[in-house]
Amino acid sequence: MKVSVLQENLSHGLNIVSRAVSPRNTLPVLANVLVASDEGRLRLSATNLELGITCWIGAKILEEGSTTVPARTFTELVATLPSQTVEMSLNVRTQSLSVVCGTSNTDLKCIDSQEFPPMPAPDLSNSIAINVADLKEIVQQVAFAASSDEARPILTGVLVNVNGENLTMASADGFRLSVRTATLSSPASRPVSAVIPARALIELARIAGDGDQSIMMILPPGRGQVIFRMKDIELVSQLIEGTFPDYEQIIPRNYQTRSVLATGAFLKACKQAEIFAREGSHIARLNLTSGGELKPGSIVISGQSEETGYNQTEIDASIEGRNLLIAFNVRFLREVLDVIKTPNVALETTAETAPGVIRPVGEDNFLHVIMPMHLGN
Repeated sequence: MKVSVLQENLSHGLNIVSRAVSPRNTLPVLANVLVASDEGRLRLSATNLELGITCWIGAKILEEGSTTVPARTFTELVATLPSQTVEMSLNVRTQSLSVVCGTSNTDLKCIDSQEFPPMPAPDLSNSIAINVADLKEIVQQVAFAASSDEARPILTGVLVNVNGENLTMASADGFRLSVRTATLSSPASRPVSAVIPARALIELARIAGDGDQSIMMILPPGRGQVIFRMKDIELVSQLIEGTFPDYEQIIPRNYQTRSVLATGAFLKACKQAEIFAREGSHIARLNLTSGGELKPGSIVISGQSEETGYNQTEIDASIEGRNLLIAFNVRFLREVLDVIKTPNVALETTAETAPGVIRPVGEDNFLHVIMPMHLGN
């Protein structure tokens, strides 16, 4: 293999794929990045067997070939090279890669590419097209609510349902639930239901770029994998096996009190309360008071810690229904308010022991259910 590639392109590609490298693995080759010539371009791939990322970058291929290079060493080296052309040549017999750029000359010890796990080739004929901007927003509003507890693997994933032109993503961790719907530009050829690791979707949103391009989602039958294909990037992830909880049963069908307030003010108040509540059990108390016919209602958000003190903020709110004192995990409140884009947000509550529902006002494609916390004294 003998190739010439711009330093900035090589560094960009390595930064994309290196997130799939496993820091702890039993196979030494999994700590490496595959570097291969591929139809006039340079292909970089990394995998930890659960997540794999491939990136194609422009290069001048002087001699075809492939090898695998230690990911961390290679990425750090390329980042320090000058913004010039990088010349790489492989000694196949010794599996040594010569990297020359400007006055820098490096030899890297590699592992034969034959030992690298093969990456699947997607069949784009059964793909589902999703707009990049839509996908990034959906992932942002859903993936954060997935569990990080490996004891219940199914909850570390995001349920993805596609039926015709309707796309729904949902995640839950036992204490909260996020559901986001969207309309696809063209209907899917068949219904799809799969649980994709939240981490894979977060990585996808990170590397997806901007613009109006589409991401192609492919679920090869019987493979237990999902493949996302973009112009120059491909991400493959193992699916999570198991049955996702019936989240529809968790969503309250009615409410006793509906409060509408400014999203920004609510978020700021939660951030202030969290400074104190995080010292304890992350409990934030919300005191909802209706103002009657002639004056607005209010919500008082408070956080307290025996060590650091007490904070409360009062916010004007339009409140329909009865007064209520309810407590929530303040971090959960902050995280959902962080992903709501509308100026105003609605909080629907029933009782201090019943879950609350948070919805963006003016949009009906997102809802978040949050379980209450015990008020104590």
